[in-house]
Amino acid sequence: MGKNECCNKKTHRGEKEKKIINNRINRITGQLNGVKKMIGEDAYCNDVLVQLSAIENSVKSLSNHILENHLCSCVTRDLENGKLEIIDELISLFKKFNK
Repeated sequence: MGKNECCNKKTHRGEKEKKIINNRINRITGQLNGVKKMIGEDAYCNDVLVQLSAIENSVKSLSNHILENHLCSCVTRDLENGKLEIIDELISLFKKFNK
């Protein structure tokens, strides 16, 4: 699959799903802003690192949520339609997840 092909794909998400994702993104943004404030206030390194670890876990959780939905919708649809190139896309995606 070419680079441009991938970028032209879209995933329709219902309003409920968009709300779930956006709420999680807003929470992560709040966490990042909290760390920024901590840096400005010269917070202890350990405290900042604990917060950064929490942010990393939040991002991973969101990624896993989107991946699960991708497997249950987009990947399933493509496989049912005989579009086996989705397997190459998944292999590439999993390689990025494992870096």
